[in-house]
Amino acid sequence: MEEKFYVTEEGLNDLKKELETLIHVTREEVIEELKAARAQGDLSENADYDAARDHQAKVEARIKELEHQIKNAEIISNDKRRSSFVRIGSTVELQELDTNNKLTYKIVGSVEADPLNGLLSNVTPLAEAIMDHRANDVVTVSVDTPYDVKILKIS
Repeated sequence: MEEKFYVTEEGLNDLKKELETLIHVTREEVIEELKAARAQGDLSENADYDAARDHQAKVEARIKELEHQIKNAEIISNDKRRSSFVRIGSTVELQELDTNNKLTYKIVGSVEADPLNGLLSNVTPLAEAIMDHRANDVVTVSVDTPYDVKILKIS
């Protein structure tokens, strides 16, 4: 069974745009890099050729990765009905009980995760700990040094 990649509609569109750019723009640029490097002559000691081949390998690997993610994408429901439980797609306001810091995260799939911008992967210890809990629940996050968070708000 294929692994599912949870992603928002916007995130899926971003993946598709990146794939299109890699296929239609970046791939062509790499071909030109290879042509220019080949024109320099002896390929056995041609650092530009080696660099272009390395770039090509990275581009092709990313294309395969994106195709796989898009093929196995599962759209996170943007259902406007408020859930009283934390789910993928929920935005949660949390309070770390040991520091009283307040944090706000949207729970997303790992493909879209960007914790510095408030997008927390559903497979992180914090997200796994709060999943299926309600506002006002206190939850222990199981990491090397466990800590408690209180769920203040779910939207």
